[in-house]
Amino acid sequence: MPSVPFTIPNSPPHAFFTRSIFRQTQTAHPVRPPNRSATHPRCRRPGRTGPPSSNQCPEGPSRRRETFDFFFFGKNELKIYAILLYGIEEDLPSKPQQQGSQLRNRVVFGLGIGITVGVVVLAGGWVFTVALAAAVFTGAREYFELVRSRGITAGMTPPPRYVSRVCSVICALMPLFVMYRGHIDVSVTSAAFVLATALLLQRGSPRFAQLSSAIFGLFYCGYLPSFWVKLRCGLAAPALNTRIGATWPILLGGQAHWTVGLVATLITISSIIAADTFAFLGGKAFGRTPLSSVSPKKTWEGTIIGFCGCIVTSVVLSKIFCWPISLSSAIGLGVLNFFGSVFGDLTESMIKRDAGVKDSGSLIPGHGGVLDRVDSYLFTGALAYNFIKTFLPLYGV
Repeated sequence: MPSVPFTIPNSPPHAFFTRSIFRQTQTAHPVRPPNRSATHPRCRRPGRTGPPSSNQCPEGPSRRRETFDFFFFGKNELKIYAILLYGIEEDLPSKPQQQGSQLRNRVVFGLGIGITVGVVVLAGGWVFTVALAAAVFTGAREYFELVRSRGITAGMTPPPRYVSRVCSVICALMPLFVMYRGHIDVSVTSAAFVLATALLLQRGSPRFAQLSSAIFGLFYCGYLPSFWVKLRCGLAAPALNTRIGATWPILLGGQAHWTVGLVATLITISSIIAADTFAFLGGKAFGRTPLSSVSPKKTWEGTIIGFCGCIVTSVVLSKIFCWPISLSSAIGLGVLNFFGSVFGDLTESMIKRDAGVKDSGSLIPGHGGVLDRVDSYLFTGALAYNFIKTFLPLYGV
């Protein structure tokens, strides 16, 4: 029987008991648990909270212990101070076992996601666009669920559910529209107009908070990811100096398959992965100074190490792919990739902090939701695309 921990009313926040154990014990020993709201008057002192001790209650603790016992969770580890009587216990995995299982899931699913993303990026075209649209739709649903969470709704009115669903669909259609039409400005303007109309025509009194959260959802979950389509599929100029393209099979497109968009996408994604990995390892080894109150686990030491790792990865890959030709361009691309990844990560951490949740979802075991995986990529695609279009003559070839 699955265990569902929940807090007993009028008890300390660290006291829990397991519903499954309660049911098993209640079946084996049908003793009705004491009514905590009608506790014996001598069981409590004025202002006292939590369960009464054995020397305060004239009935003693035996009647309660026949029904359930308490589990206390310390700050560093799970400590069980009492178990059920009569041999009824619940199998609880130890903390090292839980950590090992989470790490295994994280590694396995991380490798699977990495291989899948690599294949999709190499395929490009509509394969890349449709896969991106599916990820955008899932991420948009997670965003609007965060907006409707208790932590955020305490200070604002969330948009209605039908508006959230419409916004998620519009966000998923934006990458497809960019692939088909080649630009995104018209789609964003039209989507904002439809959204504002739907909010104004809803029953009840429309709120500005509903409009602002929904418009930001269109920008955050739809407009920004669409730049990855422009980066991968829009920069169709061939990367003539790339050695890999010369040996690429003709059946897979030959040298013409290796465009500036493909090389720039691979370098950008690899730089983000390097920044996250080096920042995590550097923070674990040398982290002392918190970076921001939004994400207390991030440190300045880890951020600096991640910055260096991102720059080195961008320069090394530019030498391997022979793009961009200029060293300063490779460094500039690495700098933008790093700041885009950090800003995107902190933005999502701010949303989750206000929502009062650790992860945006639970779709990917060991990683959380889709937004937890792609937060570092949301702003980076737009920065990389505009950097190449604006500052690299002839797309850096």
